[in-house]
Amino acid sequence: MKYYELMPREKKRKRLVFDEEIYRSLGINNLILFSLYCLEAEKKKATFEKLLEKCFVLFPKVFSLNTIPQWPDARKLDRPLRALRNKKFIKGDPSSNFSLTLLGEKKAKEIAKSLVQKKLL
Repeated sequence: MKYYELMPREKKRKRLVFDEEIYRSLGINNLILFSLYCLEAEKKKATFEKLLEKCFVLFPKVFSLNTIPQWPDARKLDRPLRALRNKKFIKGDPSSNFSLTLLGEKKAKEIAKSLVQKKLL
């Protein structure tokens, strides 16, 4: 199942918007995995720059500079990417591109389900 099959019906090209409270609770590593999953679903090469852009577009409150919230902060990707690679969720490096492993893809699908859940009343 693709991430966009889990999302509410939207017009194409409309930006996905997630509940900030939900995505902040997931942790930065999970948000990076989901962003990488989105890039792969869109059949785009996941370079460091493209991954940073996707993370910032999907989750701006987490991936922005503290002093200038309109700009992405590349430092927030460095350590988490190394940790994800060490845990065997991703492969690749900043000088080439990144991709999900089978384990990483499974985890990303779980994260997608968490992102689309509605808050319980």
